[in-house]
Amino acid sequence: MSTDYQQAREALGMRLRELRLTAPNGRLTGTQLAALWGWQKSKVSKLENGRTTPTPDDLRMWAEGTGQPEVYDELLARLRGFESQIRSWRRQLVAGHRPVQDALNAEYAATRTFHVWQGAMIVGILQTPDYARSIFTRYAEFQQAPRDTEEAVQSRVRRQEALYDSTKRFHIIMWEAALRALNCSPSILAAQLDRLSGVIGLSTVELGIIPLSASLKIPPATAFWIYDDRRVIVENWHAELWIDDAESISSYLRAWKTLRESAVYGGDAHNVINEARRSLHVR
Repeated sequence: MSTDYQQAREALGMRLRELRLTAPNGRLTGTQLAALWGWQKSKVSKLENGRTTPTPDDLRMWAEGTGQPEVYDELLARLRGFESQIRSWRRQLVAGHRPVQDALNAEYAATRTFHVWQGAMIVGILQTPDYARSIFTRYAEFQQAPRDTEEAVQSRVRRQEALYDSTKRFHIIMWEAALRALNCSPSILAAQLDRLSGVIGLSTVELGIIPLSASLKIPPATAFWIYDDRRVIVENWHAELWIDDAESISSYLRAWKTLRESAVYGGDAHNVINEARRSLHVR
């Protein structure tokens, strides 16, 4: 969990404690507040010490329980503020992968220039339906999320229309490991690599591949997408990080440019893709 996120959660917890201790009808003990709503006694302590993230209902009940319902909007704004930066998969995937894909489609529609780094799998916008289906199935199982695989695949495939929009530019770098990782069956990966080879000729796409043998100036780390100069989305196991402060965006663009120095393009990229394809021994 990021330091900024934890600090924001602890600050919200301090505010909750302040409200409990300054209740208009007299300070409440944690035990009293928990009993009022039928909570476990430890819940008040966990919320006040930033060890757990409150839900909007928790905040509403806290404001009402301390006799200060008017502060609910303030508390909710605080919660929304740091949740917009750290979007946990647990909360995002309550209704499945389709809503997450639809939200990303809106980001794509609003963006003209993309800088992308992916080291573990084929970049989403370049995925075949079968490859995307395998990815969504595996993640739904891992995240214990609802299975809406077909709807999610359809949403991701619709996003690929942006590849043929002459006003957009995609600057994509992938590690060769992403071309070889069996996130799907060998036959599906073979078709995916064929698709990847065809992308190199698109006027809207600059596709670079970092060979496994390349010298690296920085270690390949987690995947990220830079949307114009206004936002970076980083994907971790527990959450997506939506970052929009200028200094952090600049750091990710610098990381992307540093990784680019190790990438190959054009015919050399074709050779790396074709070698990965041949290693599958699939006709």
